[in-house]
Amino acid sequence: MKRNVARTTFAILIAAILLMSAAAMAERQGAACSLARAAGAYGVSDSGTVVGIGPRAALARLTLDAAGNINGSVTASLNGGVSSSTLSGTYAVNRDCTGASTFGEFDQSGNLLLTATVAFVWDDNMRELRFLFTSVVLPDGTSLPTVINGSARKLVP
Repeated sequence: MKRNVARTTFAILIAAILLMSAAAMAERQGAACSLARAAGAYGVSDSGTVVGIGPRAALARLTLDAAGNINGSVTASLNGGVSSSTLSGTYAVNRDCTGASTFGEFDQSGNLLLTATVAFVWDDNMRELRFLFTSVVLPDGTSLPTVINGSARKLVP
């Protein structure tokens, strides 16, 4: 009898450990997206078209912080003209790993070049970000229609 009780207790203990281990793993894998999990440095590339102007391609190194701020440096080619700028703004993250950002892009003298909004979706456990420009507005209020999308990959610390 004591032997059966010991075996049963041991089997229950092993089952409980396996169950808790599986639950912890599922919780980590299914953890909701958040500003804290999005925070970090990213390597970014995008391409597309500014309608009526021409093709655009860009590379950037951006930093997202846990308070919802985004900033970084951008090198872009617009219809063959290459320029360097800085980017600064805010971003938001939803629990379902979607989000959005509004930011200004500034020339090397600090003059505002444009204000843009983008829609986001994170994947690969928040290591990769895909985005689509949803609006671009010049400082004089002129709206530029765009067809630009891109991706960003979290850099290894």
